[in-house]
Amino acid sequence: MATYQTYQAIGNREDLVDIIYSISPTETPFMSGIAKTKATNTLHEWQTDALADVAANAAVEGAAISYATLTPSVKETNYTQISTKGIKVSGTQDSVTAAGRNNELAYQVAKSAKELKRDMEVALLSNVAKAAGNATTARKLGGCQTWFETNVDAGAGGSGAGNGAIRTDGTQRAFTEAQLKGVLVSCYNEGGNPNMIMVNAFNKQKLSGFTGGSTRFDAAEDRRLITSIDVYESDFGTMQVSPNRFIRGANGTSAKIGQDALILDMEYWACSFLRDFSLQTPAQDADADQRFMVAEYTLESRNEKASGLITDLTTS
Repeated sequence: MATYQTYQAIGNREDLVDIIYSISPTETPFMSGIAKTKATNTLHEWQTDALADVAANAAVEGAAISYATLTPSVKETNYTQISTKGIKVSGTQDSVTAAGRNNELAYQVAKSAKELKRDMEVALLSNVAKAAGNATTARKLGGCQTWFETNVDAGAGGSGAGNGAIRTDGTQRAFTEAQLKGVLVSCYNEGGNPNMIMVNAFNKQKLSGFTGGSTRFDAAEDRRLITSIDVYESDFGTMQVSPNRFIRGANGTSAKIGQDALILDMEYWACSFLRDFSLQTPAQDADADQRFMVAEYTLESRNEKASGLITDLTTS
Protein backbone atom coordinates (compact mmCIF):
# COMPACT_ATOMS: atom_id res chain seq x y z
CA MET A 1 0.00 0.00 0.00
CA ALA A 2 1.38 3.42 -0.94
CA THR A 3 2.33 5.71 1.95
CA TYR A 4 0.30 8.89 2.16
CA GLN A 5 2.84 11.75 2.29
CA THR A 6 2.82 15.49 2.76
CA TYR A 7 3.30 15.79 -1.00
CA GLN A 8 -0.22 14.50 -1.56
CA ALA A 9 -1.89 15.95 1.53
CA ILE A 10 -4.28 18.88 1.32
CA GLY A 11 -5.00 21.10 4.32
CA ASN A 12 -1.72 21.02 6.26
CA ARG A 13 -1.42 24.32 8.10
CA GLU A 14 1.21 26.82 7.03
CA ASP A 15 4.29 26.89 9.25
CA LEU A 16 4.91 30.65 9.50
CA VAL A 17 6.72 32.05 12.54
CA ASP A 18 4.63 34.71 14.26
CA ILE A 19 7.51 37.17 14.46
CA ILE A 20 8.89 39.65 11.92
CA TYR A 21 12.68 39.97 12.07
CA SER A 22 14.38 43.23 11.13
CA ILE A 23 17.94 44.37 11.77
CA SER A 24 17.58 47.78 10.14
CA PRO A 25 19.30 50.28 12.48
CA THR A 26 17.10 52.79 14.27
CA GLU A 27 19.60 54.58 16.54
CA THR A 28 19.84 58.34 16.05
CA PRO A 29 22.72 59.39 18.36
CA PHE A 30 22.92 63.00 17.17
CA MET A 31 19.23 63.93 17.31
CA SER A 32 18.74 61.98 20.53
CA GLY A 33 21.74 63.62 22.20
CA ILE A 34 21.10 67.29 21.45
CA ALA A 35 18.55 69.65 23.00
CA LYS A 36 14.97 69.92 21.76
CA THR A 37 13.58 73.45 21.43
CA LYS A 38 10.63 75.27 19.89
CA ALA A 39 10.64 77.20 16.62
CA THR A 40 7.90 79.74 15.92
CA ASN A 41 8.50 80.50 12.24
CA THR A 42 9.83 78.78 9.13
CA LEU A 43 12.93 80.99 9.44
CA HIS A 44 14.40 80.12 12.83
CA GLU A 45 16.79 82.69 14.31
CA TRP A 46 19.18 82.82 17.25
CA GLN A 47 22.16 84.90 18.36
CA THR A 48 25.80 84.21 19.16
CA ASP A 49 28.35 86.44 20.85
CA ALA A 50 31.92 86.44 22.11
CA LEU A 51 33.99 88.43 24.58
CA ALA A 52 36.62 90.85 23.36
CA ASP A 53 40.17 89.55 23.07
CA VAL A 54 42.19 89.69 26.26
CA ALA A 55 44.51 92.68 26.50
CA ALA A 56 47.13 94.26 28.74
CA ASN A 57 44.88 96.18 31.10
CA ALA A 58 46.66 98.64 33.33
CA ALA A 59 45.48 102.21 33.84
CA VAL A 60 47.36 105.23 35.12
CA GLU A 61 46.13 106.55 38.45
CA GLY A 62 43.53 109.27 37.83
CA ALA A 63 43.41 108.61 34.07
CA ALA A 64 40.39 109.53 31.99
CA ILE A 65 37.96 106.73 31.25
CA SER A 66 38.63 104.94 27.98
CA TYR A 67 35.51 103.63 26.27
CA ALA A 68 35.82 100.50 24.16
CA THR A 69 34.19 100.04 20.79
CA LEU A 70 31.33 97.66 21.51
CA THR A 71 30.42 94.90 19.07
CA PRO A 72 26.88 93.61 18.47
CA SER A 73 25.84 89.99 18.73
CA VAL A 74 25.64 87.91 15.55
CA LYS A 75 22.27 86.67 14.31
CA GLU A 76 22.19 83.17 12.80
CA THR A 77 19.32 81.63 10.86
CA ASN A 78 18.18 78.27 9.54
CA TYR A 79 15.05 77.16 7.73
CA THR A 80 12.60 74.54 8.95
CA GLN A 81 12.33 71.37 6.88
CA ILE A 82 9.19 69.27 6.54
CA SER A 83 9.62 65.50 6.66
CA THR A 84 6.63 63.23 6.07
CA LYS A 85 5.51 59.63 5.78
CA GLY A 86 2.18 58.51 4.29
CA ILE A 87 0.65 55.15 5.20
CA LYS A 88 -2.27 53.60 3.32
CA VAL A 89 -3.53 50.06 4.02
CA SER A 90 -6.57 48.54 2.32
CA GLY A 91 -9.53 47.73 4.51
CA THR A 92 -9.29 44.11 3.45
CA GLN A 93 -5.62 43.75 4.41
CA ASP A 94 -6.32 45.33 7.77
CA SER A 95 -9.09 42.76 8.36
CA VAL A 96 -7.34 39.51 7.42
CA THR A 97 -5.32 37.56 9.98
CA ALA A 98 -1.63 38.35 9.46
CA ALA A 99 1.42 36.73 11.00
CA GLY A 100 3.73 38.79 13.19
CA ARG A 101 1.29 41.61 13.92
CA ASN A 102 -2.25 41.95 15.18
CA ASN A 103 -3.05 45.01 13.09
CA GLU A 104 -1.44 45.85 9.73
CA LEU A 105 -2.06 49.60 9.96
CA ALA A 106 -0.57 49.85 13.46
CA TYR A 107 2.46 47.84 12.34
CA GLN A 108 3.05 50.08 9.30
CA VAL A 109 2.62 53.26 11.38
CA ALA A 110 5.23 52.07 13.89
CA LYS A 111 7.61 51.13 11.09
CA SER A 112 7.15 54.49 9.34
CA ALA A 113 7.83 56.38 12.59
CA LYS A 114 11.25 54.72 12.82
CA GLU A 115 11.95 55.52 9.17
CA LEU A 116 10.99 59.17 9.67
CA LYS A 117 13.29 59.46 12.67
CA ARG A 118 16.21 58.08 10.63
CA ASP A 119 15.46 60.49 7.77
CA MET A 120 15.63 63.36 10.24
CA GLU A 121 18.98 62.18 11.62
CA VAL A 122 20.37 62.15 8.08
CA ALA A 123 19.08 65.68 7.40
CA LEU A 124 20.53 67.06 10.65
CA LEU A 125 23.96 65.58 9.86
CA SER A 126 24.02 66.44 6.16
CA ASN A 127 26.19 68.73 4.05
CA VAL A 128 23.08 70.24 2.47
CA ALA A 129 22.81 74.03 2.46
CA LYS A 130 19.86 75.82 4.03
CA ALA A 131 17.28 76.89 1.46
CA ALA A 132 14.15 79.03 1.77
CA GLY A 133 12.26 77.07 -0.88
CA ASN A 134 9.20 78.31 -2.74
CA ALA A 135 5.77 77.14 -3.83
CA THR A 136 7.28 74.25 -5.83
CA THR A 137 10.59 73.61 -4.03
CA ALA A 138 10.85 72.22 -0.51
CA ARG A 139 12.57 74.20 2.23
CA LYS A 140 15.77 72.59 3.50
CA LEU A 141 17.63 73.01 6.75
CA GLY A 142 21.37 73.57 6.76
CA GLY A 143 22.80 70.34 8.20
CA CYS A 144 25.52 70.01 10.81
CA GLN A 145 28.29 69.96 8.18
CA THR A 146 27.34 73.41 6.89
CA TRP A 147 27.96 75.21 10.19
CA PHE A 148 31.61 74.32 10.81
CA GLU A 149 33.88 77.21 9.92
CA THR A 150 36.54 77.75 12.59
CA ASN A 151 37.79 74.39 13.88
CA VAL A 152 38.05 72.42 10.64
CA ASP A 153 40.72 69.95 9.51
CA ALA A 154 40.02 69.17 5.83
CA GLY A 155 41.88 67.36 3.09
CA ALA A 156 43.70 69.14 0.28
CA GLY A 157 41.27 71.49 -1.47
CA GLY A 158 38.62 71.06 1.22
CA SER A 159 37.32 73.68 3.62
CA GLY A 160 34.63 74.55 6.08
CA ALA A 161 31.78 76.88 5.17
CA GLY A 162 29.66 78.19 8.03
CA ASN A 163 26.32 79.98 8.18
CA GLY A 164 24.45 77.02 6.71
CA ALA A 165 26.34 76.97 3.39
CA ILE A 166 27.49 73.74 1.75
CA ARG A 167 31.15 72.99 2.51
CA THR A 168 33.77 71.97 -0.04
CA ASP A 169 35.07 68.41 -0.06
CA GLY A 170 38.80 67.80 -0.44
CA THR A 171 41.12 64.87 -1.04
CA GLN A 172 40.40 61.97 1.28
CA ARG A 173 43.05 60.77 3.72
CA ALA A 174 43.32 58.44 6.71
CA PHE A 175 42.03 59.47 10.14
CA THR A 176 44.90 60.12 12.56
CA GLU A 177 45.24 61.05 16.21
CA ALA A 178 47.28 64.12 15.21
CA GLN A 179 44.23 65.47 13.34
CA LEU A 180 42.05 64.89 16.40
CA LYS A 181 44.49 66.59 18.74
CA GLY A 182 44.82 69.55 16.38
CA VAL A 183 41.07 70.15 16.27
CA LEU A 184 40.79 69.76 20.05
CA VAL A 185 43.46 72.42 20.57
CA SER A 186 41.62 74.71 18.15
CA CYS A 187 38.29 74.17 19.96
CA TYR A 188 39.92 74.85 23.33
CA ASN A 189 41.58 78.04 22.10
CA GLU A 190 38.19 79.26 20.85
CA GLY A 191 36.55 78.53 24.22
CA GLY A 192 34.94 75.19 23.38
CA ASN A 193 34.82 72.03 25.49
CA PRO A 194 33.73 69.16 23.20
CA ASN A 195 32.26 66.12 24.92
CA MET A 196 31.41 63.84 21.98
CA ILE A 197 33.32 62.31 19.06
CA MET A 198 30.94 60.96 16.42
CA VAL A 199 32.25 58.80 13.57
CA ASN A 200 31.13 56.01 11.27
CA ALA A 201 32.01 52.35 11.88
CA PHE A 202 35.25 52.35 9.87
CA ASN A 203 36.68 55.44 11.57
CA LYS A 204 35.47 54.24 14.96
CA GLN A 205 37.85 51.32 14.48
CA LYS A 206 40.58 53.71 13.34
CA LEU A 207 40.09 55.76 16.50
CA SER A 208 40.24 52.63 18.63
CA GLY A 209 43.75 52.15 17.27
CA PHE A 210 44.93 55.49 18.66
CA THR A 211 47.47 54.96 21.42
CA GLY A 212 47.39 58.37 23.11
CA GLY A 213 50.08 58.64 25.76
CA SER A 214 49.58 55.16 27.18
CA THR A 215 50.66 51.58 26.59
CA ARG A 216 48.00 48.90 26.35
CA PHE A 217 48.20 45.69 28.34
CA ASP A 218 46.26 42.48 27.80
CA ALA A 219 44.97 40.66 30.88
CA ALA A 220 45.48 37.03 29.85
CA GLU A 221 43.85 35.65 33.00
CA ASP A 222 40.36 36.80 32.03
CA ARG A 223 40.85 35.80 28.37
CA ARG A 224 39.73 39.16 27.03
CA LEU A 225 41.35 41.41 24.44
CA ILE A 226 39.99 44.94 24.73
CA THR A 227 40.58 46.88 21.51
CA SER A 228 37.92 49.59 21.61
CA ILE A 229 38.02 53.19 22.80
CA ASP A 230 34.60 54.35 23.98
CA VAL A 231 35.90 57.27 26.05
CA TYR A 232 38.73 59.48 24.86
CA GLU A 233 40.51 61.49 27.54
CA SER A 234 42.35 64.41 25.99
CA ASP A 235 44.37 67.23 27.53
CA PHE A 236 41.18 69.28 27.52
CA GLY A 237 38.58 66.90 28.89
CA THR A 238 36.82 63.58 28.53
CA MET A 239 34.77 62.77 25.43
CA GLN A 240 32.39 59.94 24.64
CA VAL A 241 33.07 58.16 21.35
CA SER A 242 29.86 57.30 19.53
CA PRO A 243 29.54 55.44 16.22
CA ASN A 244 26.85 56.81 13.93
CA ARG A 245 25.64 55.00 10.81
CA PHE A 246 24.13 58.09 9.22
CA ILE A 247 27.02 60.58 9.04
CA ARG A 248 27.10 62.19 5.60
CA GLY A 249 24.35 59.95 4.26
CA ALA A 250 22.20 62.58 2.57
CA ASN A 251 24.24 63.71 -0.42
CA GLY A 252 23.31 60.85 -2.71
CA THR A 253 26.94 59.78 -3.10
CA SER A 254 27.75 56.64 -1.19
CA ALA A 255 31.50 57.39 -1.32
CA LYS A 256 30.94 60.36 0.97
CA ILE A 257 29.03 58.48 3.64
CA GLY A 258 31.01 58.45 6.86
CA GLN A 259 33.96 60.57 5.75
CA ASP A 260 33.60 62.97 8.68
CA ALA A 261 34.56 62.90 12.35
CA LEU A 262 32.39 65.30 14.34
CA ILE A 263 33.99 66.75 17.48
CA LEU A 264 30.93 68.06 19.27
CA ASP A 265 29.98 70.05 22.30
CA MET A 266 26.43 68.70 22.42
CA GLU A 267 25.21 71.64 24.53
CA TYR A 268 25.64 73.94 21.54
CA TRP A 269 23.34 72.09 19.16
CA ALA A 270 19.56 71.76 19.20
CA CYS A 271 16.74 70.40 17.09
CA SER A 272 14.06 73.10 16.97
CA PHE A 273 10.52 71.97 16.11
CA LEU A 274 7.98 74.21 14.43
CA ARG A 275 5.70 71.17 14.40
CA ASP A 276 6.55 68.21 16.60
CA PHE A 277 5.94 64.64 15.45
CA SER A 278 2.27 64.33 14.55
CA LEU A 279 0.14 61.42 13.30
CA GLN A 280 -2.89 62.62 11.37
CA THR A 281 -5.89 60.84 9.83
CA PRO A 282 -6.62 62.30 6.37
CA ALA A 283 -10.11 62.30 4.89
CA GLN A 284 -10.78 58.82 3.54
CA ASP A 285 -10.70 58.73 -0.28
CA ALA A 286 -10.62 54.97 -0.84
CA ASP A 287 -11.48 51.62 0.72
CA ALA A 288 -8.38 51.95 2.88
CA ASP A 289 -7.16 53.20 6.23
CA GLN A 290 -4.87 56.20 5.85
CA ARG A 291 -2.44 57.93 8.16
CA PHE A 292 -0.09 60.87 7.60
CA MET A 293 3.01 61.43 9.71
CA VAL A 294 4.76 64.82 9.70
CA ALA A 295 7.42 66.81 11.55
CA GLU A 296 8.73 70.29 10.78
CA TYR A 297 12.08 71.10 12.34
CA THR A 298 15.49 72.69 11.89
CA LEU A 299 19.00 72.55 13.29
CA GLU A 300 20.18 75.23 15.71
CA SER A 301 23.96 75.68 15.75
CA ARG A 302 24.28 77.75 18.89
CA ASN A 303 27.96 78.55 18.42
CA GLU A 304 30.03 76.65 15.88
CA LYS A 305 33.29 77.56 17.63
CA ALA A 306 32.39 75.14 20.43
CA SER A 307 32.74 72.14 18.11
CA GLY A 308 35.05 70.93 15.37
CA LEU A 309 35.16 68.85 12.20
CA ILE A 310 37.73 66.46 10.76
CA THR A 311 36.65 65.71 7.23
CA ASP A 312 37.69 64.11 3.95
CA LEU A 313 38.53 60.87 5.75
CA THR A 314 38.87 57.52 3.99
CA THR A 315 36.03 55.13 4.75
CA SER A 316 37.50 51.78 3.76
